[in-house]
Amino acid sequence: MKQVIQNFKTGELYVDEVPVPAISEGMVLVENEYSLISAGTERSTVKVAQASLIGKAKQRPDLVAQVIQNIRKEGFSATMSKVRTKLDSLKALGYSTSGKVIASMDNNGAFKPGDRVACAGADYASHSEVISVPQNLVTKIPENVSSDEAAFTTLGAIALQGVRQADPKLGEKVCVIGLGLLGQITVQLLKANGCSVFGIDMSEKLIELAKESGAGQSMHRNDSNLISACENFTNGRGFDSIIITAATPTNDPIVLSTEIARKKGKIIVVGAVKMEIPREPYFYKNELELKISCSYGPGRYDVDYEELGKDYPFAYVRWTEQRNMEAFLDLIAAKAINIKPLITHLFDIDEAEKAYDIVMGKVQEPHIGILLKYQESASKLESITKVNNEPIKEINAGFIGAGSFAQSYLIPNVKSWGGSLDGVVTSKGITAKSVSDKFKFNFCSSDGKDVLNKEDINTIFIATPHVSHAPYVIEGLKSGKNVFVEKPLAMNMEQLKEVVHAEKSADKLLMVGFNRRFAPVSVELKKEFINTGEPLVINIRVNAGFIPKDHWSQIPEIGGGRIVGEVCHFIDLMQYFTDSEPVKVYADSINTSNEQITSADNMAVTVKFKDGSVGNLTYLGNGDKSLPKENIEVFSGGKVGIIHDFRSGSLHKDNKLIKLKSSGKGHLEEVHQFLDQVKAGKESPISFESICLTTLTTFKILDSLSTGMPQEISLEEILS
Repeated sequence: MKQVIQNFKTGELYVDEVPVPAISEGMVLVENEYSLISAGTERSTVKVAQASLIGKAKQRPDLVAQVIQNIRKEGFSATMSKVRTKLDSLKALGYSTSGKVIASMDNNGAFKPGDRVACAGADYASHSEVISVPQNLVTKIPENVSSDEAAFTTLGAIALQGVRQADPKLGEKVCVIGLGLLGQITVQLLKANGCSVFGIDMSEKLIELAKESGAGQSMHRNDSNLISACENFTNGRGFDSIIITAATPTNDPIVLSTEIARKKGKIIVVGAVKMEIPREPYFYKNELELKISCSYGPGRYDVDYEELGKDYPFAYVRWTEQRNMEAFLDLIAAKAINIKPLITHLFDIDEAEKAYDIVMGKVQEPHIGILLKYQESASKLESITKVNNEPIKEINAGFIGAGSFAQSYLIPNVKSWGGSLDGVVTSKGITAKSVSDKFKFNFCSSDGKDVLNKEDINTIFIATPHVSHAPYVIEGLKSGKNVFVEKPLAMNMEQLKEVVHAEKSADKLLMVGFNRRFAPVSVELKKEFINTGEPLVINIRVNAGFIPKDHWSQIPEIGGGRIVGEVCHFIDLMQYFTDSEPVKVYADSINTSNEQITSADNMAVTVKFKDGSVGNLTYLGNGDKSLPKENIEVFSGGKVGIIHDFRSGSLHKDNKLIKLKSSGKGHLEEVHQFLDQVKAGKESPISFESICLTTLTTFKILDSLSTGMPQEISLEEILS
């Protein structure tokens, strides 16, 4: 299918062929008819990408600070690898479209093939022939609303939410600063609400259009009579509300708002403006109220609402994102809002570059609403796109999932080993295309079956969200592929048992990405403790850092939580050092009234091993970022081995200190050893029993936290 793409590194903007996006639970697959270019928002987005590296840094000082922090923790090389991965990527543009439903997996059965719908959401409702959109960001279009009008729904919902924040009453006087597309819609909404509207802008054409849209009066910002006109319009009392829909790096809209607002008036910020709030002379004396309007409405930035499809109760949250979208379409249907005059340009998707030339000012042409139109195409639903024709080698790899981790630590290491990269699959076609272009895969796809069913591919790497790991492992083994899967292997006991059954029937290698045992410093230390003649005591402290409860990794349905998703690393490392099976585990955690912190965020875990060894894990989310993340201590036979965040290590023996070099966390070594074993036809570098025990232990940690009791660990639970 065709999609508008911008290379974030170079800033280049173009239309390219990418695989159609995948549909999954809670998603709706839509064939676009129109998409709206939001000039203000997209101009800013494109400008950031077109800036130099220094220019990008200046515009995002918050990200620069993160980079500096990561350099301190992970080192320059590892951090720069992540930065390059982020920069060298393709970005989707757009967030407001209309079209017809192709297929739906929404939880409510609300959408059927053929339904006309409006869609919202950055990275979802993009400028492409086909989109996959979460169910709560899709709404049906009334019969008497045309598809080109419906393409404005997202902008309409944003404007409507701004108006709701002002809570205007019939007869109130409201000023709208900024009369671009968002401002024009806001004027019409306020007029429909029975308000007297005053518009302010820097463009004479937009000023005149606002008057046609229903503004009682509209003036240029630099008109010397502006303030007196505002006083006359409000009978000297000031505006009840000012809604700022302008986009400007200056503080002028805020300052102007304070001058023209009535005592106890409201200032609503919808557009992207500088916000230095002047206490004097008006804010303090007039007790002005300042509100920030959050995009389309309640639900925005809520993972449960937007990604998991969990709606808010109608009685308690009357106007959600989706319900704002519905309301706006109803207003168009009732002829209370007139969108047609706001459509100034219409381009075919193939002419998208011309549209952006206007948006970016390369072509000086008055514009407000710029639409892209999509034609019928037989090829738009294809899941696979051919990219290269590189020769296939002995190890021919396919990737299912290719996020930043895979791009930084897995794909390059397959290439450095000498394997061929055949196919890459991601749920978003643009991501698959980006990765395939960057690493020269032969094809990209949005359907895992395109990799699983290709006979030439003998080895697959799975780096998808945690919930899909086990199903893909099972399908991979059934397809006769060697399988490398990132942790965790499974999310629960049921999944683990299914994996065990599949592995029994397969004659291929299965490996989980427990990289830390492959780190050179880990290998060096283990040599020292092989023949100590006594059990080991292992102390691991993990300064994991705070992760919000709504982060995908913390959501049980997606990431499984920190214990299943990350603690497994350290259980595996304990197994590696002891060469013994875990037989019992006890875990306890601190309690807190902070609702953002789970029981797994701050806990202590003790693992007993069959050989008598004891492993102690202290996993903490309440520490400080300046402290390195991981510290490992191994005690036995008069020796002490220490690993400092896998950046350095030391061995204490014979009353001497021996410094050990470290060269990373073992990502390269684990991939190379796995491929070595695949090539040689030997067993996986980590035994399947060990992998299962590690996974099972994480489940037992959860059981111990919930019951307060130690838990026995036995493979019989999953092997029977």
